[in-house]
Amino acid sequence: MGFPHPGIHHSRSTPSLFYTVVALSFLSLAALLIYKVDDFASQTKTVAGHNLEPTPWHIFPSKKFTGETRQARTYKIIQCSYLTCRYATNDAARLSEEQTKQRRRFMSSQVSEKCPNFFNFIYRDLEPWAKTRISINHTMQAKQHAAFRVVIVEGRLYVDLYYACVQSRLMFTIWGLLQLLKRYPGMVPDVDMMFDCMDKPTIGRIEHGSFPLPLFRYCTTESHFDIPFPDWSFWGWPETNIQPWDEQFKDIKQGSQAESWTGRLPYAFWKGNPDVEAPIRQELMQCNDSRQWGAQIIRQNWAEEAKGGFVQSKLSNQCKHRYKIYAEGYAWSVSLKYILSCGSLALLISPQYEDFFARGLIPKLNYWPGSPIDLCHSIKFAVDWGNTNPSEAEAIGKRGQQLMESLSMDRVYDYMFHLISEYSKLQDFKPVPPSSAQEVCEESLLCLAEPKQKEYLKRAAAVGSPTPPCSLAKPPNSNFFNILTEHKKKIIQHVKDMEMRNAVRHTI
Repeated sequence: MGFPHPGIHHSRSTPSLFYTVVALSFLSLAALLIYKVDDFASQTKTVAGHNLEPTPWHIFPSKKFTGETRQARTYKIIQCSYLTCRYATNDAARLSEEQTKQRRRFMSSQVSEKCPNFFNFIYRDLEPWAKTRISINHTMQAKQHAAFRVVIVEGRLYVDLYYACVQSRLMFTIWGLLQLLKRYPGMVPDVDMMFDCMDKPTIGRIEHGSFPLPLFRYCTTESHFDIPFPDWSFWGWPETNIQPWDEQFKDIKQGSQAESWTGRLPYAFWKGNPDVEAPIRQELMQCNDSRQWGAQIIRQNWAEEAKGGFVQSKLSNQCKHRYKIYAEGYAWSVSLKYILSCGSLALLISPQYEDFFARGLIPKLNYWPGSPIDLCHSIKFAVDWGNTNPSEAEAIGKRGQQLMESLSMDRVYDYMFHLISEYSKLQDFKPVPPSSAQEVCEESLLCLAEPKQKEYLKRAAAVGSPTPPCSLAKPPNSNFFNILTEHKKKIIQHVKDMEMRNAVRHTI
């Protein structure tokens, strides 16, 4: 027996060595690819809040995505953000130019009802740009105040993300816009809009008077240029178990019918969080005495409520009092529409902020104006007045509820449609999605949604409308808004005078 020849041994080892090198190279390339994909995903911003920091003008805790592995999250981001819309069916975008023209002709031939009067405020909100128009420079300068940008082109929606929004506000706001495109396919014009999703307006009329910046948000004030837009909760607020608006209003109204007016508690009720940098809410806590002030004030512990599934916060169970108080928090509060929906007399404590529909409120017609000065006495006066004039107090509460009933999702979409349409007429440039923007469609948004979010989103899905949007009146004359404002101020002053006379009588 001899030893193997060195040459033969070498030749037999070559294939093994080759395959080893190839395998190692393949693994290295795979590892590099995985790293690159993971790195790419880690830089991709999503409407669910991935890779987004809180707004620097209102810090809140960053979102945590701990319910899935890093690899699963990477796959989800890539799949939802870059692959889903490519294969999704987008009826609005698939309409041909001829089909779009036919649909517009059909819609214009239909008789539509007149829009509610508060739609006129669209003209006031956009008046700052009526002469100057809106340039791309206006839009880009508004970016420094925006959390995200929405560009709609030929029925497709693109989003450029800058900062995170609290909870799921961003996701549900975008969902609302997608439903608008589905409701009125081929009719929503191309547009480029900057949005902020926090509660406090930022474009002051004094600081920005010479060059107003167009920025959409959920509220405004008389001192700001910010353009109010329907808030996210119209499509649901899963973090607090608040249903999509049509469902939620129906539930609240049904709850309000459990007790007749005379059977309701003859007190003013408020339940909320006073610890939000809101002096008026802190003062409100001092009025919690049903015997002395006619008020029941309850501190809401959101952390405890969340643990209990918000069972104690069900809105339909909060219509047991004749009077309900609305007090602003850090700024505007989403609670206004739910308070008005109860049919109780809504006591509004001098609100500074207005959302899009609040401009339709008239004091003593569908709410009672309260004063922040000597707050407890103001609440007691409203309660005493209502208990002395029960039929009038009940009528005010009913009219408030009727106003909210008229604000169906049909009207919400109509408001969005007309606001975007009038805004687009002012833009002097052709909207083009920036290279950093991503297309978002229903499928991609649902792909990113968590199970509970997905449930709410699907419940809030719209269908194509068989009728055109309500008919927007022509711009009112220049004095219309001043006259309306003065009319409201006179009524509020009249109520204050009534309070003063009552206070004097009780001190004599």
